[in-house]
Amino acid sequence: MTGQSLIQKLPKTELHLHVEGSIEPQQVIEFARRNQVDFPYATVEELIAIYEFENLAGFGQVYRTNSTVLLTRQDFYELTVAYMRRVRLDNVRHVEIAFAPQGASSRGVSPEMALEAVLDGFEATAAELGMTGGIIVGCQRNRGLDDGLKMLEQVRPYRDRIMALGLASMEVGYPPRLFERLFNEAREWGWKTVAHAGEEGPPEYIWEALDILKVDRIDHGVRCDEDPRLMARLAEEQVPLTVCPLSNVYLKVFPSIDKHNIARLLRAGLLVTINSDDPPYFGGYVNENFAQCQTALGLTDEEIVQLARNSFIGSFLDEDARQGYLAEIEAVVAAELNPIAEMNA
Repeated sequence: MTGQSLIQKLPKTELHLHVEGSIEPQQVIEFARRNQVDFPYATVEELIAIYEFENLAGFGQVYRTNSTVLLTRQDFYELTVAYMRRVRLDNVRHVEIAFAPQGASSRGVSPEMALEAVLDGFEATAAELGMTGGIIVGCQRNRGLDDGLKMLEQVRPYRDRIMALGLASMEVGYPPRLFERLFNEAREWGWKTVAHAGEEGPPEYIWEALDILKVDRIDHGVRCDEDPRLMARLAEEQVPLTVCPLSNVYLKVFPSIDKHNIARLLRAGLLVTINSDDPPYFGGYVNENFAQCQTALGLTDEEIVQLARNSFIGSFLDEDARQGYLAEIEAVVAAELNPIAEMNA
């Protein structure tokens, strides 16, 4: 079996995806026209031409410009539905989607309306496609603690439909420790918690996310290999890392995919997963991330299978559902890999 075929057949999850960042260029142009937005780019080609980023801040500027077209309930609903239908083509079966209500607020859009549209779009499409998952409400760390607490109050009416709290946006200058109170409140509500740490920020941010915010999972986390003690802890405690390889290359965290450290982290026993982050900006959805990593880093079929397993192990699924998906993976292995191994014996 070729790597591409195995990747397609394996059920997978996506644990690190920003729904606003899933907007395709054609959607940006369509929504701008529909909403009569004075948008600086008239065609898809003009827009794609600026998708070159020097760093996270440069990407953020384009991201914010594109997000100005997201104004109505229909926009947020269609955006969520389109992402789920697209990623289901990659045999992604479970998604944990991040949405940042503060981004809507900053444009004068009702965060409650936007969140409700995302929730409705997720729930309707999950039922349609037989998928599982949930919504992670993201706090934009550059807006500070007080704004994050305000956002938490705004989403309170939807708390039973929300899976987790996340911490995103630019890391440097906004260490996780600043948001301890926010995360304490989210845990009191019964939510899971995740935080971006160790992408552009140092390994110390990962320590803070674990020890101060007490997160269940680290988003990115790739700079952990600068700290051997942290590497050992992550491996021992099996803290999930939601790694986004193509995103890391596009944002210059690594110079090229063949220099990425995900294979090294996997082989060191860390619970790493593969995700797409903001796929239209970074060159591919989940399967493309898997495929490029396998080609550039020499991942074996067994390692590809382990990454698929990790995606369910690191998810917020209940144990029965998790074991069901893992059994599906083992069925693919039995059907596709074991006969090959027997023929080569």
